[in-house]
Amino acid sequence: MPTRIAVASLMQESNSFSPLPTTVATFESYYLLRGTEMLTGYGAARTEVPGFFDVLRDAKAEPVPLIAAYAAASGTVAREAFDTLVGEMEERLRAAGPVDGVLLALHGALVVEDQPDGDGEIIQRLRRILPASVPIGVSLDLHGHITPLKLQPHVFHIGYREYPHIDMYETGQRTARILLDVVAGRRPMPAMALAKRPLLVSPVCTRTTDGPLLPVVQEARRMERDGEVIHAALFPVQPWIDVPDLGFAALVCAEDAERATAAAEKLAEMTWQRRADFFPELVALEEAIRIGLTSEGMTLVSDAGDAPTGGSAADSAEVLKTLLALGADKASGLSYLTICDPGAVAAAISAGAGAEVTTPVGHYFSKTDGAPIAIRGRVQSLSDGIYKMTDGGPNGLELSMGPTAVIAIGSIRLLVRSQPSMEWDKAMYFSQGLPLDQAALVFVKSPAHFRQSFGPLAARIISANTAGPTAPDMRRIPFTRATRPLYPLDPF
Repeated sequence: MPTRIAVASLMQESNSFSPLPTTVATFESYYLLRGTEMLTGYGAARTEVPGFFDVLRDAKAEPVPLIAAYAAASGTVAREAFDTLVGEMEERLRAAGPVDGVLLALHGALVVEDQPDGDGEIIQRLRRILPASVPIGVSLDLHGHITPLKLQPHVFHIGYREYPHIDMYETGQRTARILLDVVAGRRPMPAMALAKRPLLVSPVCTRTTDGPLLPVVQEARRMERDGEVIHAALFPVQPWIDVPDLGFAALVCAEDAERATAAAEKLAEMTWQRRADFFPELVALEEAIRIGLTSEGMTLVSDAGDAPTGGSAADSAEVLKTLLALGADKASGLSYLTICDPGAVAAAISAGAGAEVTTPVGHYFSKTDGAPIAIRGRVQSLSDGIYKMTDGGPNGLELSMGPTAVIAIGSIRLLVRSQPSMEWDKAMYFSQGLPLDQAALVFVKSPAHFRQSFGPLAARIISANTAGPTAPDMRRIPFTRATRPLYPLDPF
């Protein structure tokens, strides 16, 4: 009989300050694949689950697909929705019959309204169903919130190595290969060790390609190359979740517990000793716009405070309001930005392509964070908002912005979409007839990941100090439940 490996995924990066609720319908609006739908439902996307399947196929192991659900970052998950999805995962695992192992693709920062570590609960619930000897391999995003609940018996964890996230597929492959080695008896079950520090690192500063985290990343890779550990994962954490024990984590997978513990503590302490270096270089929004309108080449600006991949509604009017106040609509160079506002899209569709439209825009969801502003412009284009990522990491992944309009307000090109969508890939703008080489100023609602795709086309990259549920300045986040003291909110 071939080796049988169950495969499941439930992924969401929660945000305690997001105005967007997370229900089963939220997952269905992105994808919810059941059973054999998982085998083809990812298309050409290079993400973790396709990585699992490719390794299993090459090893002639039998995949037993259970359920795969994904929702973009938004508010905490309703308990009813969580139990519905995890309950189906449990039922399918029970109905599958004996399996030799389980592969789980999780984010790591899924928060349920009554459970700060939803991913840990998923692992715990599946662990209870399986015989004690059946191993579970878990892949995690490096912004996961790591707690002891995740460290269940006979479970190992493999985290992304890269941020921007360009190794999702490879992380799935690594996880599957280790699991198959354990199942076949080629290696013992890895030992896991967790080390944490009370440190919040802005995602602006957590790139693995450069910046203050790079020396720690290099040491983790050295440990792996020299055979000291099987895998060393760093978790700067999703900082916009208001939960106990929030902080930086090192999670190490090694052949014995002593070695894993020593490595995890070394990596965590290296990061802690550099804590003063992790405050991002932020520029006032007004200054970022002035630079973009007066400099040669394209200026790329991160509007991290309104990042949908962190859980924001992506509907803030702050950037548009400031652009208009500074006369960007009358500038010689073009300015691109996005806002999520289904009402404004409906108004543009009603007016029709080429027509003038007058509509309020902004704060469609986040009504308590600001007020919409009235605009008048020309509807430049209308579309279904569907495009494929080409070089933002999970290449081949099809994304939908929902019905989408581009409204020209003088020299400003406002891309208005109907639903929040990750702003990682320049195809977002290109698909709507907005080539970046024609713009003087381009805004992206992302703290760092956008650099992979947009960065090579920019003359300069600026991180603006914008407000919102994903503020890049950790001191602006209104925590009430996070364990204190917590750096940089508190002195040490």
